[in-house]
Amino acid sequence: MDIRIGIANSPRELNFESSQSPADIEQLVSEALSGSGSHLSLKDNKGKLYVVPLASLAYVEIGSEESRRVGFVG
Repeated sequence: MDIRIGIANSPRELNFESSQSPADIEQLVSEALSGSGSHLSLKDNKGKLYVVPLASLAYVEIGSEESRRVGFVG
C-alpha cells in the first residue's frame, strides 16, 4: 500500500510502500495525533523507519491495497 506524508513548509513529501493494513496505519496516525507524543513513526516494506515530527505533519494519505497493473490494456 502506498503512503504519502506531507511536511509543512516543504515542497516535497515522503512517499513509500508499506505492508501494513490501512486500518493499522490510520490507528498509528490517530494515536500519535491524540497522544502526548512528539512524532509519528512508520516502517516501509524494506524495513526503513520514517520518523516525522507532529509539529511538521501536514497530511497523511493512505493509498488502497490493490496491486498496480503493469503493461498495456487491450
